[in-house]
Amino acid sequence: MAAHNELGRKGEELALKMLRDKGYTILEHNWRLNGLEIDIIATKGKVIAFVEVKTRSDDQWMYPEQAVDAKRKIRMSIAAKAYVRHNRIDLDVRYDIVAIVWNQTRCEIEHIEDAFLPPMRTYSSRGVRYYS
Repeated sequence: MAAHNELGRKGEELALKMLRDKGYTILEHNWRLNGLEIDIIATKGKVIAFVEVKTRSDDQWMYPEQAVDAKRKIRMSIAAKAYVRHNRIDLDVRYDIVAIVWNQTRCEIEHIEDAFLPPMRTYSSRGVRYYS
């Protein structure tokens, strides 16, 4: 396994533990559908959180959360809508980011709740338009 893949796997394990420790129930980990993926799907109270985990070995160039670009937000939104619809979820939807910087001297983890709102209009890979 490539070093960056191993770092990402460790980051997701750490994020799962942190969310459980904060009282979240993990519904899915690395959920996939038609080329879309959500790292973690979790609930707490009346909220379902779709969580993107970003792990970096160094924050010299950018913070991990800055790597969640517009394209990733659109893809997450499409996947979340599909998950909610398919599973008939009746909870408030939230998009979170868990940002992790992990190197030899430190490990910093930050859970950013309600990190972004879904785009007003999103498109699937087949060009189908979805409205929020």
